[in-house]
Amino acid sequence: MASVAQWHASPRRGASMITDSGTGEVRVPLSLFHLDQHQGDVDLVLSRAEAAELQELLSVLTAGRPVSVAAAR
Repeated sequence: MASVAQWHASPRRGASMITDSGTGEVRVPLSLFHLDQHQGDVDLVLSRAEAAELQELLSVLTAGRPVSVAAAR
């Protein structure tokens, strides 16, 4: 069995995130890879709160501070 450390996910090329205004779900299309070999595609499904929390964490990790998506537009 392959080690989890050899797997990664990347945003699916040419695909856009989808939001459902009724449920608040955010779907992030991902491609899964084992080493560098494509293994399949999945959607990461997040609640609105989970998506906001992930966005804040990623902005801290990349920019060193929280960045509002609404303010960036």
